Amino acid sequence: MPGRLQHKVALITGAGSGIGLESAILFAQEGAHVALVDVNGPAVQKTHKLIAERFPDVKSIPIQADVSKEESVKNMVDETVKTFGRLDVMFNNAGIMHPEDDNALNTEERIWDLTMSINVKGVWWGCKYAILAMRQNVTDESKGLHTGGSIINTASFVALMGAATPQLAYTASKGAVLAMTRELAMVHAREGIRINSICPGPLKTPLLMDFLNTDEKKNRRMVHLPMGRFGEAVEVARGALFLASDDSSYVTGTDFKVDGGLSSCYVTPLGEPVLSPPSSLI
Repeated sequence: MPGRLQHKVALITGAGSGIGLESAILFAQEGAHVALVDVNGPAVQKTHKLIAERFPDVKSIPIQADVSKEESVKNMVDETVKTFGRLDVMFNNAGIMHPEDDNALNTEERIWDLTMSINVKGVWWGCKYAILAMRQNVTDESKGLHTGGSIINTASFVALMGAATPQLAYTASKGAVLAMTRELAMVHAREGIRINSICPGPLKTPLLMDFLNTDEKKNRRMVHLPMGRFGEAVEVARGALFLASDDSSYVTGTDFKVDGGLSSCYVTPLGEPVLSPPSSLI
């Protein structure tokens, strides 16, 4: 049975770890050829090797790139199209949560600027060059390929609700991603280019766990989680797969929440959690 991304080409940023790594494996498992991008060269080479070993019928290329630099983003898209002939799925997933990010009084300008360069400019440029590439796609009904494509931008639940555990630059950057995604989705809807954001809740990934580096910080958040646990990167990857595939062909401009119910919660349930997290694909 063909995979949900059979014959498609996907580019994933932040593919060296966390959501990006799990998504790379899942997309390849579903038949996509994948361009793997990360600022960490050895990490993305490791992802490339893992995919080559597990999925010999799938092609992948590792690309070291810094999404805070426009030329770097342009080059990674150009290399993807040069290698595979097209781009069908763009997952703008790379981002940072700086450990020195704090509130309006304490966050330094250098932390703000760095966060915005990666989390906002990186997504803007990723969308820009993906749209230009997707406009060149040619319909081929014999292979199930259609003009256009799907762009997925990683935002966050913090773009939808406030918290008294501040990370101001990160929160502001993810709010910008939501607004940018909605507008781009409307502008390009009649080109067959769907653009959605995905909003993860707190995840058990290196990005968040490095930020929540004490039990006090972890417990401060755990009490607010309806399911009683942090999410797993693979759970967000499965949401990204839906948005990448034709299963979501009538979905654009959405803020797709994968947050365990957090953004809908006022009072958390009583009792011990009973839902176990899924296994990672790694």
